[in-house]
Amino acid sequence: MRKLVMFMHVSLDGYASDSNGGLGWIPYNEELQKYADEVVAEVGVPVYGLATYRLMESYWPTLLDDPDATKHDIEHATWLQGVQKVVISSTLNKVEWNNTTLIKDNIAEEIKALKEQPGKDLVIFGSPGASKTLLELGLIDEFLLTICPVVLGSGKSVFDGSEKIKLKLLSSRALQSGIIATRYELEK
Repeated sequence: MRKLVMFMHVSLDGYASDSNGGLGWIPYNEELQKYADEVVAEVGVPVYGLATYRLMESYWPTLLDDPDATKHDIEHATWLQGVQKVVISSTLNKVEWNNTTLIKDNIAEEIKALKEQPGKDLVIFGSPGASKTLLELGLIDEFLLTICPVVLGSGKSVFDGSEKIKLKLLSSRALQSGIIATRYELEK
């Protein structure tokens, strides 16, 4: 059975975005890109909330015809074009990006059905609102958190207002930028 894994960059004080929804505080560099590539290699189905989906849909397909795109970006864009994708949104009425499924209702049942299919894991990228919903429904099995060396003081948190969640550390490593890349599983 596949797992649903949450992959999220968080500040030291637990925010997934600043109070304006921005991500400019993430020290994104080649080393973090390499780590993200390792995560993507584990993905069978990328899962997005509405805002992240719109961002991804408006950006990645455009690189396929961009003569200035890097080899890495074209490879990633090609992968995204072909892979099955899921967007969770109660307000979106249809999706147009290739191989994308919209889940509006019955989120728990739909995700459980996807988890029962063979293949690599489902990974929700960012998407703090959708991640919080999936967390509240008890659907997230593992947490890949890149803890960034910044205190935001406010912003959007996936864990704000959550019930107590006990996690077991599976791995961690420090990146040169000061990011701590962690993997936890839900303690049962």
